[in-house]
Amino acid sequence: MRLHVGCAMWTHKSWQGRFLAHPLPSHQRLRNYASWCNAVEGNTTFYATPARSTVASWAQQTDSDFRFVIKLPKIITHERRLTDVDEALHAFLEAIEPLGPRAHALWIQLPGSFTPADIPALARFLRRLTRSHRYAVEVRHPAFFNDPRAARLLEGALATAAAEWIPFDTTAFFQSPPNSDAERDAWTKKPRVPLRSLALTDRPIVRYLGRDASARTIEGWQRWIDIAVEWLREGRSPTVFIHTPDNADAPLLARCFHDDVRVRMPELDALPQPIPTEPLTLF
Repeated sequence: MRLHVGCAMWTHKSWQGRFLAHPLPSHQRLRNYASWCNAVEGNTTFYATPARSTVASWAQQTDSDFRFVIKLPKIITHERRLTDVDEALHAFLEAIEPLGPRAHALWIQLPGSFTPADIPALARFLRRLTRSHRYAVEVRHPAFFNDPRAARLLEGALATAAAEWIPFDTTAFFQSPPNSDAERDAWTKKPRVPLRSLALTDRPIVRYLGRDASARTIEGWQRWIDIAVEWLREGRSPTVFIHTPDNADAPLLARCFHDDVRVRMPELDALPQPIPTEPLTLF
């Protein structure tokens, strides 16, 4: 039983000197981030398969209990839409092998144009996947959230590979109009779908989008505190990623979420102590 929390990235300009030391070489940024959070979304792999040596560096900077939720490249999910992707998938799996147990789940994020009619393609793809990894699927078409039959069809396809359904909860974000440039940008780009909180496996994964104002972000995640506690009491090990439009305080917010759950479940292990942003001195 463990709760993992993290952010959409492990480095951000606004974190420098606040959460991460500055200046800090690129090959040390993940190590510093991993002292704040025990999980991270692997979004960069969506754009290109990384070099194996790069992935090995990620493993070297993190403990074995750190968790990556790694996104499949867009050539697999968006460009070829899960068809004729054996070569690209093999190259991706080879590249991420150095992560070992840190690869918590391979994240299959599907485009908004992926509809219930496309479920057979997903089912065929999932059946062909190696069982050496866990998988999690994110869909964005409204039908999967509004049509119970479409949801059942998707859940049936996911069951063939014991895959999880990742909800991206944007309901708190869309409760009121945006107040900043970052919020206005997110308003046009983030999916607007109903809340989903049903876990299919023992390792549920949640993506939560709050607001730039931390108080509103915390207010909006209260339901997820209750859900996370319930999952943990059921013996599940959830992973929760905290997003805000500007992500300026995301590492601190992720730790706050973990702390809020520990108030209800003090038996949970605490997160590591963050690496100081400045060298320690005697005076």
